[in-house]
Amino acid sequence: MTQRATQRPEGFKKPAHWSDAPPPAPAAPKDEADPDGLSPTRYGDWVKKGIAIDF
Repeated sequence: MTQRATQRPEGFKKPAHWSDAPPPAPAAPKDEADPDGLSPTRYGDWVKKGIAIDF
């Protein structure tokens, strides 16, 4: 079994765009009003030609 590298090769330089800062926290979801009623992606029902379809 090959051992996993735990150190960078000698002479490796970190690119300027790399950061040691942790990633930002995800933004809270926006609660937008659905003009057609209940959101099908939230409730799982889609209406096509007046018929509700459930995937």
